[in-house]
This record gives sequence, C-alpha cells and structure tokens, in this order.
Amino acid sequence: MKKTPTGTAVGVEDPYDHAGVCDHVTGDGKCRYAFEHGEHDPEFAAERRAEEFACPVAEGDWEWADCPHYRCRQHDRECARCGLEERRQAHADERPLLEEHHLAYDDEEDVGHEITVFLCRWCHAKVHDSWARIDDDVGPDPEAIAAAEGRRSAEQSELSFESAAERFEPED
Repeated sequence: MKKTPTGTAVGVEDPYDHAGVCDHVTGDGKCRYAFEHGEHDPEFAAERRAEEFACPVAEGDWEWADCPHYRCRQHDRECARCGLEERRQAHADERPLLEEHHLAYDDEEDVGHEITVFLCRWCHAKVHDSWARIDDDVGPDPEAIAAAEGRRSAEQSELSFESAAERFEPED
C-alpha cells in the first residue's frame, strides 16, 4: 500500500485509480493551467498554446500520471470510504466531520501530483493508523453518525419558528 513520507498508509495501492478528471481541464478539453499559470512552466504553456491549449489527456495522447500539472481534488462533500455527508454549521468552531486526505505525496517515485479525497475523521484515522483501505465497503462509524445527527438536530432547531410572544415573557 502507498505510504506517506512518514510511513503511514494512505489506503490505496495506486492513487490514480481513485483520481478523476484534472481540476485544470475545462469542459471542452482545454488546459486551464497552461492558460492561467503559464508563467510557472513556460515550456509546458508554449506546447499547450501551440495545440490551442488542448489537454493531452483529453485528446487521448497521455495518461493523467504523465501530465506534470495534474491535480484532482474531490469536490463531493462526503466521505470517499463510508459515504458520511458533511454537515457544517455556520459560526461554530466545531471540528469538521470531513477532512481532506492526500493520496499522493512527493517522493522519489511521484511527480508531486495533488490527489485528494474527503474522508470523515473516523475513516481518516482508520486509514492512517491501520490496515483500512479507501475502497473498503463500510458504513459510517456509529460515532460519526451520532455527530452528524447532532448537527442535523441543531440545524432543524434553527429552522423552527417561534413567535415573538413565545420567545419573550410578557412584562408585568
């Protein structure tokens, strides 16, 4: 299993098996990185410009691992392992239910691609601290469900209606 630089497991053998479309690819198959950040890699940008900014992966010439600027961050706000959905509360300092989990790290074998998914805190700990894998078929941990339901209850109570007469005691 792939490891972090400190030696803990990331929960996958190959991060690219869990990666999706590059964050820099537009809907029509153009490379947004070369267009918007060409000064960071002028040679790459010039090659893309010569091809009218066509993404070589979208064209079928490369694999995602071949692109030096590939980045894929999960945008679904649910745990990639157990499916727990995020429930954030505005103006609360509570720890989020979901955390970003990196599948790829800079090392001698990797080109430094950013591949991340969201994992709930409970799955995140299991993946890093044990044998757990991202693609395990598991449901949310009971503590995770309790935390999410507690937040859901708080949301529901915020949406309830109380008239002013119910909120304030009449003055005598």
